Amino acid sequence: MNKKYKLKGHESFVLRDGWLTKGIQAVLKDPKLFTVNAGADALGVGTNMAKSIRYWLNAGMLITDSPAKGVFLSVIGKIIHDNDLYCEDVFTLWIIHSIIARNFEKATSWNLFFNAMNVTSGFTRDEMVGMMKELIIEHTGEQEPSERSIRDDCSAILSMYSPSVSTEDPEEKRNSPFEVLGLISRSGNRFTKKRPMIDKIDPLVFMFLIVDSLNENGSLQIDQITDGYNMPGKILNMNRIAVNSFLDILHNRKYITVNRTAGLDIVYPNSCQTMSSTDVLQEYYGRSSRS
Repeated sequence: MNKKYKLKGHESFVLRDGWLTKGIQAVLKDPKLFTVNAGADALGVGTNMAKSIRYWLNAGMLITDSPAKGVFLSVIGKIIHDNDLYCEDVFTLWIIHSIIARNFEKATSWNLFFNAMNVTSGFTRDEMVGMMKELIIEHTGEQEPSERSIRDDCSAILSMYSPSVSTEDPEEKRNSPFEVLGLISRSGNRFTKKRPMIDKIDPLVFMFLIVDSLNENGSLQIDQITDGYNMPGKILNMNRIAVNSFLDILHNRKYITVNRTAGLDIVYPNSCQTMSSTDVLQEYYGRSSRS
């Protein structure tokens, strides 16, 4: 199998508040910023932090990164720069989370945690590390993945999505913007995957996750949207009830057509409105600017 994968690309730093803004602005100013001291001077941070910022920009597909030409904003990066540079809208955070969680090649542990780690009850960090190692072996063909890297990835996931533990050391403060998504809760040394509050998720986040597959395949089974790899049920940790609620909203707003007659349970693209994932972003931000 030997699929391309990546562990600990984040240099042990979780994605922190302000980093995406800092990185996007720096890339626009100088596409070659990472060629000098790994970008540390341009970003005003330490070398490892600069490498981490570059990693998160890549994992979130906000940049295109070429050793020969430099680093440039992707289409999604440009849309976010133009509409929500400071990532103040939780919609933006859900979109970036969705991209990272679906990015097996650059954020392997994130992808496996949300898609393949079935934990219906609480788990400890050590239990998560053990499960993650088994999943990496299963999904990559790698027989001896680095346990230290796996542990660092697991710690980063838990720190990014669960409430911060108070600390007096400013360098240890995580302050990840993804905490607000409510996907992991913590009680002592145990963690639990949480279903997010669906009224806090705009239906266009859901549309973003299905639209390209919907266009490519011509239709999707509701079971696939609920249980399929990289689909909303996995990436947003939703059950079938929540999935159907979002499908009904998107159907009523004429973004898609849902057919449940005779037990079909099939979703089709709206024949009058063909959209791509980037069109979905433009639709949301355009609507927000008009409201």
